[in-house]
Amino acid sequence: MVLGKVKSFTVSYDCLNDSNVPVFSSGDCVSGRVIIEVTGEIRVKSLKIHAKGFAKVRWTESRNAGSNTAYTQNYTEEVEYLNHKDILIGHERDDDNSEEGLTTIHSGRHEYAFSLELPQTPLATSFEGKHGSVRYWVKAELHRPWLLPMKTKKEFTVFEHIDINTPLLLSPQAGTKDKTLCCWFCTSGPISLSAKIERKGYTPGESIQIFAEIENCSSRMVVPKAAIYQTQTFYAKGKMKDVKQLVANLRGESLSSGKTETWNGKMLKIPPVSPSILDCSIIRVEYSLMVYVDIPGAINLSLNLPLVIGTIPLHPFGSRTSSVSSQCSMSWLGMGLPERPEAPPSYAEIVTEEQRQSCLDVPAAREELDGPLFAYIHEFRFQPPPLYSEIDPNPDHASRTEERRLDACPSR
Repeated sequence: MVLGKVKSFTVSYDCLNDSNVPVFSSGDCVSGRVIIEVTGEIRVKSLKIHAKGFAKVRWTESRNAGSNTAYTQNYTEEVEYLNHKDILIGHERDDDNSEEGLTTIHSGRHEYAFSLELPQTPLATSFEGKHGSVRYWVKAELHRPWLLPMKTKKEFTVFEHIDINTPLLLSPQAGTKDKTLCCWFCTSGPISLSAKIERKGYTPGESIQIFAEIENCSSRMVVPKAAIYQTQTFYAKGKMKDVKQLVANLRGESLSSGKTETWNGKMLKIPPVSPSILDCSIIRVEYSLMVYVDIPGAINLSLNLPLVIGTIPLHPFGSRTSSVSSQCSMSWLGMGLPERPEAPPSYAEIVTEEQRQSCLDVPAAREELDGPLFAYIHEFRFQPPPLYSEIDPNPDHASRTEERRLDACPSR
């Protein structure tokens, strides 16, 4: 008997979205198929899958141990988020080459379904960094007698959702700084920078509206700029290593001595980037908006405003709140109390004497409604309200009422 050959051996996912990209989050069911295409017949001991997810960190540092001695120190750390195994064909033991318990797969294309549930606990978002990564995948192994196992692996993406529609992420971010330049014994005037953004949380593809005011009282030509930075921080064996990368930037107009520039909502678009990773113990991915003044021959004057890149975009009610705050422009620098409101109009300005007198005459058509209740309603229809006073106009009447109330309550 001539055994057939495996033409293709792949893993495919049942995608939950329209883009046909396998993207999941904690608690989701990951389902798919292991696809085997063979020519002729093959005998199989087992077909297994192994789903795994983990965050891993690794970097090396060179150290000197003496005048002529150097060594390399490795830093590694790993956190496991998912570990699931299942058998689709056959049995657990596949270390023997016996002919018993084999499954015959005939020529053609065959699909074997699998499914697993991701943990309900928060998972780290998939990420590829310089010194570490967060990866999730499903690996399939096909075991046949007298042959080495065939293996195939396919990754899937996990997003730990961050909803930016929370009070913390909808709160404005602002700051103010100034700097005085010195050159030997000469002191130049100050450079001041004030900046504000309408919220802390954004999603990729959004544009950040930057409100800023830059005043140059120095003798140098300066340039205001803004940039979004991503900071990757890795932790292993009590050590930390971070990497800072530029994501997007913009440049303002050059500012000569004695000039001021104002940004009334200058737009800086966020490109497609990984969401913030804030819950992983060995990898953190954070973002910040740096608004700064480029000063030739001196250290730049800069403001860092923290950002959180989320996955759930802004709701419509949140956008209205943001638009109101953006209309305030730079008024946050000097906000005062509102003035005393105007007093309401008097009763005489609203109801004239003619209206009041005309309503005192009961129409003939309403004679059938005559009675004590209608007379009471009609009499007070246009009567002015009593004047407010801290002094009781009828103290004797109030005291008699209180005495009757005390007598009616024997418990007192």
